[in-house]
Amino acid sequence: MPAPRLLPTVLCAALLSACGASGDGDGGGGGGTGATPTDAPELRVTVVADGLDHPWDVAQAPDGTLLVDERAGGLTAVLPDGTVREVAADFDDLFADGETGLMGLALDPAFDRNRRFYTCQGTRDAGPAIEVLAWRMAADWSAATRVADPLIGGIPVNEASGRHGGCRVEFAADGALLVGTGDNAVGTNPQDLGTLAGKVLRADPATGAALPDNPFAGPGDGAQDLVWTYGHRNVQGLAVRPGSGQVFSVEHGPDRDDEVNLLQPGANHGWDPDGDGSYDESVPMTDPDIPGAVAAVWSSGNPTIATSGATFLAGADWGSYDGLLVVGVQKDTGLLALRLDEEGRLVEQFRVPELEDRYGRLRTPQLGTDGALYVTTDNGDGEDQLLRVEPA
Repeated sequence: MPAPRLLPTVLCAALLSACGASGDGDGGGGGGTGATPTDAPELRVTVVADGLDHPWDVAQAPDGTLLVDERAGGLTAVLPDGTVREVAADFDDLFADGETGLMGLALDPAFDRNRRFYTCQGTRDAGPAIEVLAWRMAADWSAATRVADPLIGGIPVNEASGRHGGCRVEFAADGALLVGTGDNAVGTNPQDLGTLAGKVLRADPATGAALPDNPFAGPGDGAQDLVWTYGHRNVQGLAVRPGSGQVFSVEHGPDRDDEVNLLQPGANHGWDPDGDGSYDESVPMTDPDIPGAVAAVWSSGNPTIATSGATFLAGADWGSYDGLLVVGVQKDTGLLALRLDEEGRLVEQFRVPELEDRYGRLRTPQLGTDGALYVTTDNGDGEDQLLRVEPA
């Protein structure tokens, strides 16, 4: 893989008009084809680094350094002075196949003191599985060392294809570590509380143990103790809303209905593709026949657009974009923007014009500690980039 290189050139995208009707607030779809707000800020897009290959996630440290991981294995740091540095780390046991590999990445809330961060990745230890690992980063960003291997183990993987491996990690407002997983394309997994597949998990980041107030926690140490929500197909994004603590997940649908869901402890989000032993993808993403199944906040309708990572924009510099949930789009490429009310209901949807069909597949948008938006592309063949997006 060629080494990523710094690209200081600023690419200022011209504003483009989106077309179609805006969201009607009932969780309707349309792929985010509402009109761009007339008071939308003009955005500047800068290529921070390129030469990446399927970068999956990005996080920014308090000192301004950006850390990026790549699905086939590898960590890259972009230092505040623009230096792009490969981080030495052991990925010899990585299971990377299809949709599974090195995936979610999150820095500890106390990273400036403990240098600790977390990844969710496929591993080959004792048979392929998906695990959450804790790492410690060197002070000079030269190397990372495993300090909990695994922190959370036993997440199933599709050994034959790597399909539906998830896997996003994010910190809740209360400091809990959230882990969004895929169902491995096994029909029974999403509704089975005895497996960690097709779930959002909630754990103590220090130990990986289930938190005692988890909705299904019991006297034992079974998988259900870690489960926070279930009935998921393939969780690709987790985003925590500033100020409210609301947590939203983003999921791929089958032939229709990519979803954004507002998560509540114990909620069943209604994916149940168990077709008498087969993986029946003709069923609805949220099956109305499941008692209590929670409807999505937003769905794509037909066709899907392959939604991915998500984050909230925050800060006065964003103008009318302040508070938007933005979601990476990989099929109809671009950045989806959702405006939600205080209860988490959809008010408006549109596509961000500066990123529409310009950079290919967008995997992860992440708000940085500096207030800028950082976005990874996901086009492969060493052609991927890390973008910085900010109001012009």
